[in-house]
Amino acid sequence: MAYSESASSAPAKPSSQWPRWLRRNTMELVACGVIGIGLFMLLQPFALFLYTWSFLTMLGGTVMFMVVSKFPE
Repeated sequence: MAYSESASSAPAKPSSQWPRWLRRNTMELVACGVIGIGLFMLLQPFALFLYTWSFLTMLGGTVMFMVVSKFPE
């Protein structure tokens, strides 16, 4: 009987030590948002200042996405 009890219990999954807001899903959404903001800055016809910084914004979002894709779930 003791064998069946131990066989039915699954091993506990270790909980991540990362804060919930710093996990991959959340941070990937933030990185995609930064890329989207950079795209908007690139395509808007109103402010030269936004157009000037659009490439660096998209580049930062892309690098952020590549880094946070390595974070734990």
